[in-house]
Amino acid sequence: MPLLKLEIKGAVALLSLNRPELMNALGSVGDGEVIRRVCEQISSDPAIRCAVLTGEGRGFSAGGDVKAMLAGEGVFGGGGTAIREKYRREIHVLSRALYELEVPLVAAVNGPAIGLGCDIACLADVRIASERARFGVTFLKVGLIPGDGGAWLLQRVVGYSRAAEMLYTGEVIDAETAAEWGLVSRVVPHERLLDEAFAIAERIAEQPPQTLRMAKSLLRQGRDSSYPALMEFSAAAQGLCHLTDDHREGVNAILEKRKPTFKGC
Repeated sequence: MPLLKLEIKGAVALLSLNRPELMNALGSVGDGEVIRRVCEQISSDPAIRCAVLTGEGRGFSAGGDVKAMLAGEGVFGGGGTAIREKYRREIHVLSRALYELEVPLVAAVNGPAIGLGCDIACLADVRIASERARFGVTFLKVGLIPGDGGAWLLQRVVGYSRAAEMLYTGEVIDAETAAEWGLVSRVVPHERLLDEAFAIAERIAEQPPQTLRMAKSLLRQGRDSSYPALMEFSAAAQGLCHLTDDHREGVNAILEKRKPTFKGC
């Protein structure tokens, strides 16, 4: 059974973590490469304008496979140096692949998102949650720290104080609290989750595709760039946008009072 299922629905790619019997836990050797290949496939396809990430079964992702941790198997096997290298080659490859995905990513969190699972959700651009969703960064409860980049991600999503509270206490928060803290943008009935996620993804996919990818890159760079550096990048990117057919199509659609048809050129 593949770790990740990929379905293309029009201009939207649906990615489903596919280990429902393990609550979509991760940590097998090869997981990073599987996700890297799928993300590369999506980024290289100009027809795909947005992606939705969810989990099969009851959970979004339980994070690292604790049984494999206890048994010292998969990514969690060997001495300290070996485990460090496996994190670099597996967990870090997985996280970077999702972070570097060129199209916007919508996380449809259908159930518990714990540890690495919570951090995977934080890698998405937009997060919506089922009422059954739960979020926790419970690394300290098993004597670990976030080895997946979560210490960088979470505070950029919920702020330093709430990120520290979640990490230091290990408490799991419900979907409504996650929405209040800005971890997700909305909570929806469980049975409506994918419909709502696709509604958002399809609205995103209506935008001019190449400009949309530049807009995502701009937002990501805005997290860490200085204001002057971001202004320079914005000016250069805007120069390219002004020369596109999609820019002219958007302006003409406004003047002609119609819906634009963007083609990515």
